[in-house]
Amino acid sequence: MERSVSLLLTCAFSLALLACATALRQGPEFLRQVTDGGIINSLPAGSERKFVMFMEKYGKSYPTRKEYLHRLGIFAKNLVRAAEHQALDPTAVHGVTQFSDLSEEEFEQMFMGVRGGAGGAELLEMNQAEEMTAEGLPERFDWREKGAVTAVKMQGTCGSCWAFSTCGAVEGANFIATGKLLSLSEQQLVDCDHTCDPTDKTACNNGCNGGLMTNAYKYLIQSGGLEEESSYPYTGHRGECNFQSDKIAVRVSNFTTIPIDEDQIAAHLVHRGPLAVGLNAVFMQTYIGGVSCPLICGKRFVNHGVLLVGYGDEGFSILRFRKLPYWIIKNSWGERWGERGYYRLCRGHGMCGMNTMVSAVVTQA
Repeated sequence: MERSVSLLLTCAFSLALLACATALRQGPEFLRQVTDGGIINSLPAGSERKFVMFMEKYGKSYPTRKEYLHRLGIFAKNLVRAAEHQALDPTAVHGVTQFSDLSEEEFEQMFMGVRGGAGGAELLEMNQAEEMTAEGLPERFDWREKGAVTAVKMQGTCGSCWAFSTCGAVEGANFIATGKLLSLSEQQLVDCDHTCDPTDKTACNNGCNGGLMTNAYKYLIQSGGLEEESSYPYTGHRGECNFQSDKIAVRVSNFTTIPIDEDQIAAHLVHRGPLAVGLNAVFMQTYIGGVSCPLICGKRFVNHGVLLVGYGDEGFSILRFRKLPYWIIKNSWGERWGERGYYRLCRGHGMCGMNTMVSAVVTQA
């Protein structure tokens, strides 16, 4: 009976929110007018004031009046989009972020970077991990508390999230193997790694134009390993490969892909260290905090690489009549984004495809 009531309330609530979101998505005429250079008075009340506050908070400036109006129009559109995201994702907080002056297309091009390659069943057949027992796992777990996670980094306007996800997994694996936490070089991967996916020869690691974490593991096995960030620092753009084998700090010996079952993901996380994960980042441009549990989020379109570092639960879910379990995810957009650089995504539903591209790495002690 309780399950039926919960389902009915969930459906009714979802329909109401979707109706609201649909109305918002239709977009008033002022958006077209402003982005086409129309009069600023066509904006809804308070939009320019919010835009000026946004510019001051994030140190934004634009070279011409035309560019200012263009970005203002995009900002106004993103206010509508944030409201839509809030309606579709009520357990999180959505609003103005440092990315609110970027279109969806610009944002994806600049800040996401998982490109093509094997997903779902094809990915799972590649170096598949053995099943682990999920019994006796702690109710909450966080590798940050154990010293296995470096500080939040910033990829900049470079689609190198795949490199940050890879390095995070290797940093954690090395900590478990040696007890030492080293910050490793994403720039080495951006500059030097051109490995292609065996199931899709067009899905090659290509610097700021994207890549795959599984490709990066293969490169590291073949090249010998990773330098520390201090010896090969991040620049945010692709340059000549300056890798020096005598400066290798960590060597990779193997990697495995994790089954889509989230209990298995939790077991591998606890026993093997932080995991590299790909997900659909559609709700992340407007994310400010809370547990993101969208009513609708595509699971097949995976476009962003992140690092899974823990899990927990919080509060009370109106939609599910119980505590809301979540994953703790380290991002690479700096500490000013999200919850000091972290994202909490609800656990147990394959949310946004987070369970379709999960991998672990093994390093040499």
